[in-house]
Amino acid sequence: MSKGLRGRLTSYGDAEFALFLRRAFLKSAGYGDAVLELPIVGIAHTGSDFNPCHATAPELVEAIKRGVLAAGGLPFVFPTISLHESFCHPTTMLLRNLMAMDVEEMLRAQPLDAAVMIGGCDKTVPAQIMGALSADVPVLIEVVGAALAGWNEGERLGACTDCRRLWYAHRAGEITAEQLAQGHGRLIASHGTCTVMGTASTMACIAETLGLMLPGGASIPAVHAERLRHAEATGARAVTLAKSGGPKPRAVVTPASIRNAMVVLAALGGSTNAVIHLAAIAGRLGLRFDLDALDRIGRQTPVLVDLKPVGRNYMEDFHAAGGLPALLRQLGDRLDRSALTADGTSIEAMLAARLPFIDEKIIRPVSNPVAKGEALVVVRGNLAPDGAIIKQAAAAANLMTHRGPALVFDGLDDLARRIDDPALPVTPQHVLVLRNIGPVGGGMPEAGGIPIPRKLAQSGVKDMVRLSDARMSGTAYGAIVLHIAPEAAVGGPLALVRDGDMIDLDVPKRRLELLVDAAELERRRATWKAPPPPKRGYRRLFVEHVTQADRGCDFDFLMEEQPPG
Repeated sequence: MSKGLRGRLTSYGDAEFALFLRRAFLKSAGYGDAVLELPIVGIAHTGSDFNPCHATAPELVEAIKRGVLAAGGLPFVFPTISLHESFCHPTTMLLRNLMAMDVEEMLRAQPLDAAVMIGGCDKTVPAQIMGALSADVPVLIEVVGAALAGWNEGERLGACTDCRRLWYAHRAGEITAEQLAQGHGRLIASHGTCTVMGTASTMACIAETLGLMLPGGASIPAVHAERLRHAEATGARAVTLAKSGGPKPRAVVTPASIRNAMVVLAALGGSTNAVIHLAAIAGRLGLRFDLDALDRIGRQTPVLVDLKPVGRNYMEDFHAAGGLPALLRQLGDRLDRSALTADGTSIEAMLAARLPFIDEKIIRPVSNPVAKGEALVVVRGNLAPDGAIIKQAAAAANLMTHRGPALVFDGLDDLARRIDDPALPVTPQHVLVLRNIGPVGGGMPEAGGIPIPRKLAQSGVKDMVRLSDARMSGTAYGAIVLHIAPEAAVGGPLALVRDGDMIDLDVPKRRLELLVDAAELERRRATWKAPPPPKRGYRRLFVEHVTQADRGCDFDFLMEEQPPG
């Protein structure tokens, strides 16, 4: 393919006229002939007033442009969809695939030789990776970086694990409205994504592990000058990719690098959301994501990073301790160290070239882990034939084997109406079930972290077993089984649960069972009816083509054909 402005010419039936016209418009913008001969680096700008986490994106754009110009390239900035978890109704997960399509088509359509994509808040980075893999244009990712932690009455606070902790404490009557208000203003001390190992930070680390972000970039705080220098270096590296034509994403993201990402996810004690995104990333390569392999890796990989919600610290501490390269060093031969990094070398060579400092109070050695392993666990059974996920490292240990009666909520309206009713017939032994909000049922919002019923919270109950076909925030915690597949809205077994049914969760045995006779379940299935589909637009497209959680909730027509099984 031709490079620079000669690439991806508009279809007029006359290539020379198309180039003539294109250059005419750029001349009107003040570009000279010599500049228009340079290789072009696109910069995907995700700044938005509806995405406060990306408030520093304009500064990153300027830093990337500096790097591109200094390296002999021509930067072109273009917008894409921007998704913030707290500003999209009903959930960003509904729109992740739309953003991935936006990224893919803009990379295909525009005359760029390489691109830098600015990501950050939860669904932006996976959408960018998915789109880039399908377009297969040389790309790098630059994240906005995490916010700084704040302080309140002598304790550090950070979004959003402490958001949830303070809110739950207020619901339980443990802190006053005035105390909540004071903490509210101190939860997020600067621009940037969540300060803990939530989905944004997890996906930043995964992007770096996959070889799509320059080493060390995942953990740099949003407001540090180092973030701008990293962006500048990313712009310069993008020019190298533009001139050489690669490596392209499909040469970098391989089965080996995806397995490395699973190991890193386990060692981080990272977000459950990353499992869905990794499955979608694998699907773009025609690979079937192996949940059982993820579970095996989890059994063998200790949690080494002492960050909330599993540990005690924040992203700025992770960065000061050495960041992702330090974690990769601690993981040793658990990784395939021949896999490529974004600077064009192997993990082995990258680590050999870096200073070996590690603060082992934050990034622990294998001999002294935060948890021995099994941070994320895959459970199966007649309630989850295609699997479900629990973040064991952030749950109460005594609930990892539990048998109790179901209390069912049919969607979010039902949950909101009844969860705080003083007459709710619930005990700490109950298993709370929230359904019909999986991919088809509700776009799969981060609502799986069902609140502890108010009357139990006020009596001191901190955790309960909760089941859902939805997701939860990577910043959340609790004995919560998520991503149950197939979901209730497509007739999965979760649709058949009734109040009082006994449910057996045995995490050590990887089992989730509904203790109801098979014949009775068939009788219930005979009366089940699917919800009506949306009538129009993107939501109809979504419901008709979205895959289940074990396949990554991608659209079936965007995935490469996968082998059966």
